[in-house]
Amino acid sequence: MVRLLADHRISGLPVIDEDDKVIGVISETDLMVRQAETPDPFDPPHHSRLAALTPAGRRHTAKAQARTAGQLMTRPPVTVHADDTIVEAARTMAKSHVERLPVLDEEDRLVGIVTRRDLLQVFLRSDAEIREEVVQEVLIRTLWVPPTGIDVSVTEGVVTLFGQMERKTETEIAASMTRQIDGVVDVVNDLGWRQDDDRLRPDEQALHGVTGDWLRRS
Repeated sequence: MVRLLADHRISGLPVIDEDDKVIGVISETDLMVRQAETPDPFDPPHHSRLAALTPAGRRHTAKAQARTAGQLMTRPPVTVHADDTIVEAARTMAKSHVERLPVLDEEDRLVGIVTRRDLLQVFLRSDAEIREEVVQEVLIRTLWVPPTGIDVSVTEGVVTLFGQMERKTETEIAASMTRQIDGVVDVVNDLGWRQDDDRLRPDEQALHGVTGDWLRRS
C-alpha cells in the first residue's frame, strides 16, 4: 500500500471487494498510525490499557496492529456517484472532512476517485466561461429566454442575474440552476417577474415545456 501511494503520488486508496464495490478507504494517516505505533519506554503501561477502553482507543489499537488493507481501512467509506454534481461532491467532502471520494457507477462499483485538487480546479474557471454557461444552458436551452432580456454578470465566481421574467417560478429556477453550475461561488438574484404564479391554483398554473418538468421534479 505504501508503494502504491508513493508510486502514484496519491494520499489515499479505496479498498474494494471481489465485486469492485468500495468497502473502505485507506489514507496516509492510517498508514502513519500503523508504522508509528512502537512501544514507548517512557509511556506508563497502564496508559495504553486505559486508552484501549474507549471506542477511539480500540480503533487506534486495531489499526496499529493491522497487517492487511481490510484491517487498516476506515469504514464505512464516504462516496459519491458518477452523476452527482461537482457542488454535491464538494459539499460531501466538506461535511465529512475527507480529502478524496471514491466515485461509484449506477451499480455502486468503483469507477474513479475525485480529490480536493480536482474540485478546486473547477473553481478556477474564468468568469467569462461561467457567464457563457448561464446564458446558454439556463436561459436559452432551459427557460427559452432571449439572452438580451436578462443581464448576467459574473465577478470572481459570483453571478448576478438582473432583469424581468414572465413568471416568479422562472426566476427561482434560473437562480437555482445557476447555483449548480461548476465554479459558481454565489448567486445574487435581482430578477423580477410579471406574474406571481405561486398564488395560482394548480389547475391555473401555466406550466409548460422544460420549465414545467423541472418544477415537477424539484
